[in-house]
Amino acid sequence: MKKIVLFLALIASCTLFAGQNAKYLQYIDEWKQVAIEQQNLYGIPASITLAQGLLESGAGQSELAVKAKNHFGIKCTSDWLGGSYYHDDDRKGECFRVYQSAEESYADHSLFLRRDRYKTLFELDPVDYRRWAQGLKDCGYATDPGYANKLISIIEEYALDTLVSLEFRVESLEKPSSLEVLSPKGHDRQSRMESEVIVAVEAANEAGEIWVEAKTAKEEKQAFKAMHRKEKVNHRPFVYARKGETYASIAYQLNMKERTLREWNDAIGHVLKENDRVFLWKKRKYVRGEKEVMWVHPGESLWMICQREGIQLKTIYEVNGIPQDIKVFETRQKILLGKPRK
Repeated sequence: MKKIVLFLALIASCTLFAGQNAKYLQYIDEWKQVAIEQQNLYGIPASITLAQGLLESGAGQSELAVKAKNHFGIKCTSDWLGGSYYHDDDRKGECFRVYQSAEESYADHSLFLRRDRYKTLFELDPVDYRRWAQGLKDCGYATDPGYANKLISIIEEYALDTLVSLEFRVESLEKPSSLEVLSPKGHDRQSRMESEVIVAVEAANEAGEIWVEAKTAKEEKQAFKAMHRKEKVNHRPFVYARKGETYASIAYQLNMKERTLREWNDAIGHVLKENDRVFLWKKRKYVRGEKEVMWVHPGESLWMICQREGIQLKTIYEVNGIPQDIKVFETRQKILLGKPRK
């Protein structure tokens, strides 16, 4: 009887992922947070960005994605100053943009869609992925007549409009990564904790009371860890801010001074937004490893670059000789992420 139950459970498990591509799931797990960051910066739905990345790059396996780090099939334009890769598409030997990294491709995709050609897209509801998909086709992003339907199918097949639910579904296909993540059991506990708090607050509000949960400093830290996944960049730990959080609320939970937390994040005067990176330790002065130079694009801010790369803001100013009043880059250019080699 036990063997039958285990066999049925195995069939159910296989059925859950039937029709879903493991490489697609891995790609989503790798790039979903970048897509969310781009949504917060530029207003492009993360579901659309990920669907386009999956479709255009073949989940990062296409020739363009591998050789040119181009995940969105963006072609060269008259204002493009970067490298070129020639590849057959609608016509033979067309010019495509070359990037130093896939992250750069994601950033350029957002900036590309902020052109006048696509301005009607930003009049749409950001959660209406169907109209966004059709809008991209109507604006001429692709010549394929079925482009919109393909994007919609990917979004619905992989639930890209509910990215959080993918977090544990992807992990079930892989061995645990080096990232500190909540287990499915931990996720259920987190959801239960959130529900209990919401119910208690609502009940207190209805009774006209002010509801406060007393916690020790240790309990506050434990609650913070339970609600956040810790990641690392440039050997420094960080978390993504949740909706409604501030530097003050995070500092309180971590039992530290708000000003210290802001200094670690170059965030004096900065208003924390959902999905902003919050470093839990002072960032390094320079990027460690081979990545010492990068291309930046018009519209990218120095603060955003430093949070993405995990380096101190003053480093960018000092090693590149950038005036302190410059906050956003107006032209595409190379910048140093560390001391130039002699």
